[in-house]
Amino acid sequence: MRIVLSYVFTLAVCYATIDDYKAKRAKILRDEGLLSLGGNIQLTDKESAVNDCLMRHKFQELEYYIDNPQYYNFSHHFFAYKNNIRYSKVYKIIKDMPKGAALHIHDMGILEPDYIVNLTYSDVLYICLDEKDVKFKFSDKKPSEPCKTNWQLINVMRNSTNRTKFDAELRKYFTLYVDDPDTKYPTIKESWTTFMNYFKIVNKILTYRPIWEQYFYDVLLKFKTENVMYLEVRSILPNLYELDGTVHETIVTAKAYKKVIKKFKKDYPDFIGAKLIYANSRRINRSQLDEYIRLARAIKIDMPDIFAGFDLVGEEDLGSPLIEFIPQLLNASKDFDYFFHAGETNWYGTLTDENLVDAILLGAKRIGHAYGITKHPLLMREVIEKDIALEVNVISNTVLSLVRDVRNHPLSTFFAQGMPVVLSSDDPGAWEADLLSDDFYVAFVGVASRLSDLRLLKQLAINSLKYSALDSNSKNYALSKFNLSWNKFIENFDCSKY
Repeated sequence: MRIVLSYVFTLAVCYATIDDYKAKRAKILRDEGLLSLGGNIQLTDKESAVNDCLMRHKFQELEYYIDNPQYYNFSHHFFAYKNNIRYSKVYKIIKDMPKGAALHIHDMGILEPDYIVNLTYSDVLYICLDEKDVKFKFSDKKPSEPCKTNWQLINVMRNSTNRTKFDAELRKYFTLYVDDPDTKYPTIKESWTTFMNYFKIVNKILTYRPIWEQYFYDVLLKFKTENVMYLEVRSILPNLYELDGTVHETIVTAKAYKKVIKKFKKDYPDFIGAKLIYANSRRINRSQLDEYIRLARAIKIDMPDIFAGFDLVGEEDLGSPLIEFIPQLLNASKDFDYFFHAGETNWYGTLTDENLVDAILLGAKRIGHAYGITKHPLLMREVIEKDIALEVNVISNTVLSLVRDVRNHPLSTFFAQGMPVVLSSDDPGAWEADLLSDDFYVAFVGVASRLSDLRLLKQLAINSLKYSALDSNSKNYALSKFNLSWNKFIENFDCSKY
């Protein structure tokens, strides 16, 4: 009895009335809301009307899942619910919304498998097919490269069998999607092995020079249809080849990017443009890194208008850590900007995890994934104080086995603390996602607070331009163009459409 009375007495000392308690509670929640990403944005009356519609649909979705947690999509693998996304009214609103830019995408993983299948309808494409592997080569004669079976023209093979069945089997090589992801990808080893094999397979299709140029043009066009106005593409800059077997120098690949960007901007003057981040494999030694840096410098000198910066890519746990290359990277940091992948791991205290330390000390302008940074409070403070953007790819992190239930994704902490975040999609074609809308939807409904609203979505779009590699004048122009598109979206919004 004395214990209970003591507790009541203490409560009375701290809070004069229940109303005082409630006021303090409300202040905590209000202050947290202001701290969160987008929390300080003031909505206009028309934006508030759009927000009312958006949040009504968001609440309906979440309330159903709260009452029926066994059906909650985002606690399952992305492949288990990706087709259901198209029925969401929240998704449809996001699809129509201007989304600014995509700043973290890898060139050969952007367009869907059906697009790649269509590329195989060529009279000059050869295929080498055995039970465990497949290889392709565009050529004006039978390829001389080794083949365990026999190089055949793919259209001859296709026409000798059932076309529909042939294409359905072929398609499986151009996607990670399966009906039983929990069986196919029980651990990160299986998902990353399949992922790396995907790039090996599509390489010889996409690196035929005419295909490469058309493919990237179509990438730009598809991003534009998803209401994206600018992108920064990471590329290993594979060597392009011709029908007669000619293989071009690496810098020709960068020149092909410049050529396509120029043509696309001419065809679509309202598109802001695109830039290249040279991002080769991190499974290297110091002499290989020297060659990468030499090439990066050459590209920047030759094409400063499209060159954004430098990165190292691949499965981070298996690659060389940044600490091994500090003298070289410090020396090169005066020549170009860094956008390092770092902390894309579940391990804590490993060299992969510590790549986050080196990315920040090396002056990275943005950090790719930064999945493990919540384990490093000092690094989180550095990111906020130095305004280093975190490039988050939620769906990629689920498909590649970092997280299962996206409610547990560290992005929720990034949002809550108002950290400089940009959303992107990594390799959406490899897992058959939209180029950007699916990642926005999953982040907004599955990761963000139930109460996060249109202000978060608007801030994410603004951030994608704010933290881009555009120069200050181009950035201001892009932001003004975005504001025009955003205002048009708000003015024309009709809730009854959704």
